[in-house]
Amino acid sequence: MKAPARPIRRATLHHSAVEELRAMILDGELPPGVRVPEVQLCEQLGISRTPLREALRVLSSEGLVELRPHRGAIVAPVDPGEIGAIFEVMDALERLAGTLACRNGSDAEFAKLDRMHDQLVTQHEAGERAAYFLTNRQIHTQIVAMARNPALEATYAGFAAKILRARSLANYDTGRWQESVDEHEGFMKAFRRRDAEEAGALLADHSRRTAVAVIQALRPAAAQGEKTAAGAEPMDAG
Repeated sequence: MKAPARPIRRATLHHSAVEELRAMILDGELPPGVRVPEVQLCEQLGISRTPLREALRVLSSEGLVELRPHRGAIVAPVDPGEIGAIFEVMDALERLAGTLACRNGSDAEFAKLDRMHDQLVTQHEAGERAAYFLTNRQIHTQIVAMARNPALEATYAGFAAKILRARSLANYDTGRWQESVDEHEGFMKAFRRRDAEEAGALLADHSRRTAVAVIQALRPAAAQGEKTAAGAEPMDAG
């Protein structure tokens, strides 16, 4: 597999490599089950094997990469069952975030949330999927931040990374995309009324509906990832 062309970001070699590889995996550029092309990535990122392998160990601890003895590293396959279990937790976190945001968010933060929602609708109408999903993530992150609960924010962030990867592999059809926008409009109306109970309930419902769509779309990709992982070639020597 040819490593995708990406600009080299330099902080320290270690952190740069972690960020680059994580982005490639979350964006689906390195798909589930594929063997990590170590030699090509070293050339692409302008680094040696040592920082690359340190980065792979970090990503292994995050569940994004599997290190297999004598076979090197592969991008971890996506398990729809695991994603379903995470979404069950996310439902509860979204409900709590919506409830607390209504109670603790400032008027300025709600105004910002409204502007972000308007941007989301515009991106949907223009068919700008990549921009839409970025704004969507920012909206949910903003809601969690408005909850003013550090424990919630940390827990949410940890699960959101795995959900992000799953969603990047699941291309919504047009119907589900419209439904998602309508669901956003629903919980935004509740936020405008500062209705904590309804905002939390609608966010949880939105999460459940998203889970159904994502898991349904993931099953074929997961099956293909398992086949790819089973046939992955050994890591380049060196």
